[in-house]
Amino acid sequence: MADISPQDVLKLARLSRLQLTEEELHKYAAELSAITKYVEQLSNVDVDGLKPTTQVTGLKNVFREDEIIDYKESPKDLLKNAPAIEKKYIKVKRVLG
Repeated sequence: MADISPQDVLKLARLSRLQLTEEELHKYAAELSAITKYVEQLSNVDVDGLKPTTQVTGLKNVFREDEIIDYKESPKDLLKNAPAIEKKYIKVKRVLG
């Protein structure tokens, strides 16, 4: 992998709408180059014969059966606590413009 230049970092910063100083450009170029070298080093590791790790806790099935719990409240009673109701639904402010 090629080293990451300050110009590459500047391009990424512009795409990300970030304003970086000249000092930060050189700092991040060095840091990103070190990261890519490490990833390149990892890609050269021999992993033949190793099983993929999908999880590390050792738990097999953490699901539980669904249980119906009757709280003895009707939807009408619960809607009494809502600040605003329209028909049988809780009315909220518009989220999308």
